[in-house]
Amino acid sequence: MRIDILSCAEEEFAEAVCFYNQQCPGLGYEFAAETKAAFERIASYPNAWPTFSPRSRRCIVNRFPYGVLYHIPPDSILIVAIMHLMRDPMCWQERMKRSSGEQPASADD
Repeated sequence: MRIDILSCAEEEFAEAVCFYNQQCPGLGYEFAAETKAAFERIASYPNAWPTFSPRSRRCIVNRFPYGVLYHIPPDSILIVAIMHLMRDPMCWQERMKRSSGEQPASADD
C-alpha cells in the first residue's frame, strides 16, 4: 500500500533525526531505520494498531519514544505525525482536522 506523508510530519522526522545525531553520532540514522520499519509494519497491517482518534491510528516506533500517527484513506496510508510520546496528544487534534486538505508527499518521492 502506498504511504503518503504530510510535510509537517516530514519536518518532525528530520528534526528528530538531527536531534538524535547530535546526541550520539549515528543514533539519528538508527531512529530513521526504526521509523521506516514502523512505516513498513503499517503498510503491511494498517488496521493492526489501536485507534488514536475516530479517523487515526498510532504505531509505536521500536527503541524510541515516538509514535507514527496515520489515517487510512482508500488505497493509501497518510502519515499525519511522527510524534514524541511525551508531548501533549491534543496538539495533533487540530492537525488531524486539517489533514484532509493538505497535499501529502509520497514516501516514494
